[in-house]
Amino acid sequence: MSRQTIKLPARPVPVPAAADTRPRSRKPVRSYVASPPPANEAGAAHRPLSEPPRLSRRMTEMGLCSRREADEWIENGWVSVNGVVVSTLGARVPPDAKIEIKAAASRHKPETVTMLLNKPADTLCESAEAGQPGAMHLLRAANRWVEDASSSTFKATHLRRLTLAGALDADAGGMLVFTQESSVLRRLKGDQPRLEEEFQVRVKGELADGGLEKLRNGLSLDDIKLKPAQVSWQNEAQLRFVLRESRPQQIRRMCELVGLAVLGIKRIRIGSVSLGKLPAGQWRYLRDNERF
Repeated sequence: MSRQTIKLPARPVPVPAAADTRPRSRKPVRSYVASPPPANEAGAAHRPLSEPPRLSRRMTEMGLCSRREADEWIENGWVSVNGVVVSTLGARVPPDAKIEIKAAASRHKPETVTMLLNKPADTLCESAEAGQPGAMHLLRAANRWVEDASSSTFKATHLRRLTLAGALDADAGGMLVFTQESSVLRRLKGDQPRLEEEFQVRVKGELADGGLEKLRNGLSLDDIKLKPAQVSWQNEAQLRFVLRESRPQQIRRMCELVGLAVLGIKRIRIGSVSLGKLPAGQWRYLRDNERF
């Protein structure tokens, strides 16, 4: 039996498409359609079906950014869901939502800030248990000093992870420092030698004999010898104190020991950084040329 040869039709050779040389414009917004997460995705299998995922978590699951970046982008108003800007942390979104990211997010570099507040004397440094607001509630855009020379633009993320570095007694006013910068925190609260703190102290009463010298170097509180202080009269009703230590009610108690009653205390300087003309109840950023 002879062997028959069968010829197959030739396979067509694909022709490459012509390259698209048209200029492409850069889009200011990146769009993403989020598909429902698979059951084996981290945490997805345990999420109740009736509860949509949080926006920040969904952005992380989609690989758009880290969780911290997601929080910052949301708070800065750079994220839209189905065409609506979402700026509230913790917002939940449908699993198939269309998420859009503004171009500003890709240019954003995480920054840390330090904010100086002129605390009014009747304001607590931190919130009380009874619900009385602390000084941090004054750190909002409306209270920023109009003469602040810093180039920083206020963002909601500047209020996250702020730490109070150096409290004041509740009845004292003046400079408070809130910071996100670990170097500032170490300088003001760490084990390094304390920076000078300058106070204006309004007093009344009759200064005891030798009282000024005792204020400078000669008093003890709770059986602990105080460090030397710089104390001088600014006028007949106001003293200037420069201290390198801070004990609760220290200045008030020092004055009482030499016959003076304190009417008001205001901190005007820490290290080389001064309060200046910053009005009470307002704040400004620490400038680039200032260092604690």
